[in-house]
Amino acid sequence: MNAQIEKLYAIAGKKKRHILGLMSGTSLDGLDVALCEIEGSGASTRLILKNFSTKNYSATFKARVREVFSQRQADLQTICLLNEWLGEKHAEIVNHCLEEWGVKKEEVDLIASHGQTIYHAPKHLHPQDEFGNGTLQIGDGDHIAVKTGIITISDFRQKHIAAGGEGAPLAAYGDYLLFKEKDTNVILLNIGGIANLTYLPIEGHMFSTDIGPGNTLMDAWMQQNFSMFSFDENAFIARAGNIHDGLLSALKENDFFKLPFPKTTGPELFSLDYLYAAQKKSGTSSISINDTMATLNKFTADAICDAINQLSSRKGKTKVYVSGGGMHNILLMEHLIKNIRNATIDSTAEKNIHPDAKEAILFAILANECVAGNADSFVSGIKNFPAIAMGKISFPN
Repeated sequence: MNAQIEKLYAIAGKKKRHILGLMSGTSLDGLDVALCEIEGSGASTRLILKNFSTKNYSATFKARVREVFSQRQADLQTICLLNEWLGEKHAEIVNHCLEEWGVKKEEVDLIASHGQTIYHAPKHLHPQDEFGNGTLQIGDGDHIAVKTGIITISDFRQKHIAAGGEGAPLAAYGDYLLFKEKDTNVILLNIGGIANLTYLPIEGHMFSTDIGPGNTLMDAWMQQNFSMFSFDENAFIARAGNIHDGLLSALKENDFFKLPFPKTTGPELFSLDYLYAAQKKSGTSSISINDTMATLNKFTADAICDAINQLSSRKGKTKVYVSGGGMHNILLMEHLIKNIRNATIDSTAEKNIHPDAKEAILFAILANECVAGNADSFVSGIKNFPAIAMGKISFPN
C-alpha cells in the first residue's frame, strides 16, 4: 500500500482528528485559520476549537487577486500563476500559525482548504443553455500539502456541483451537524462578502441559501472612494449619511430577490456596476458618498431581514445565530435587531463556536466527513443539498 494512503487510512480510523480549516472569503480581507479537534463524524461529531487566527492579506496580495476576482474577462496566464502562488502563500500562513501556536506539523492530521473563489456562475446568472452551474476556486491543494508536509483536502465545491448542487453555500453541512435543535427553528446567518443562511426547522426540510449582498457592495464602495480603507470600520461613513429611499428602492429591483429558496449569487451580480445601474435608474449618481454608504448598509440589512422574516413567521420559536465579518458592522446589526421579527438573535458564540472562525471550522468538518464520515449523515432529496462527501485529497509526497 502507498505509504500516504496507509497514513490516511490510519487518520480515518482515529478516535479524534486534528484538522486545520482554512477559509478565504469574497471580502478578501484575510485567511482564517482554525485548528480543530474533531471526534466522531456525522451526527456524533464533537468539536473543540484549539487555536484560531486571522492573517490579514497585504495590499499587494489583494490587488493581485482582484485582477481576476469576479471578472468576466481575465488574463488566463494570471489565473494559472495565481492558482499556484496563492496555494504557496496559504501554506506559508499555515506554517507561520503552527510556529506561532507551538504546534508541530506532525500533530496536525489534515488541512481543509476552501481556496479563494474567483468566479461563481450558477445557472440563473448566465444565459448559456448548454452549460449548468459553475464555480472556480484557486489556491492549489497540492502546493499546500507539499509546502506544509500535511495531507490537504481542498476544492470542495466541485463535487457539490457534480452531484446536482450549485456549489454554494456549503456551510449547511457543518451547520446541520453542529446546530440542529429538536424544539427550535434555527437560522445560521453568515454575513461575509455575500450574506447566506442555513435554515434548520423543527419540522420540514432544511436548506441553505444565499440572501444577497453582505459586505461586498459596502466594501467595494469604500475602496472606490477611500484608497487607504478596505471597509467601513464602525460604520463611520454610513452613520454620517442618510438613507436615500429612491436609491434603496432601485437597489431592491432585481429578479434574484424574487427567486425561491435555496439560491446562490456572488459579487458577479452585486458589484459596483449593480450600484451604478441603480444610481442611474433613481437619478442618485450625485448624492454624497456618505448617503450612498448609508443606503447600501440599509439595502444589505433589508435583504437579510426580508429573508429571515419569511422563515421566522413559521410555526415554533426561532433562534438566529450570527457569524461572519458583517456582524462587526454596528449599524448593520442595529438594523437587523430592529427589523427581524419573531426571533431571538445571538452570536454563534452562544453555541461555543467562535463567530469569526465558523466558516473555517465548517470546512474542517467537511474534511472530517470526507475521510471518516459517509453520505448517510445527511438528509437526501433536499434541493441544493446533495447527500455527499466532498473534497479532493492531496498528499505531501
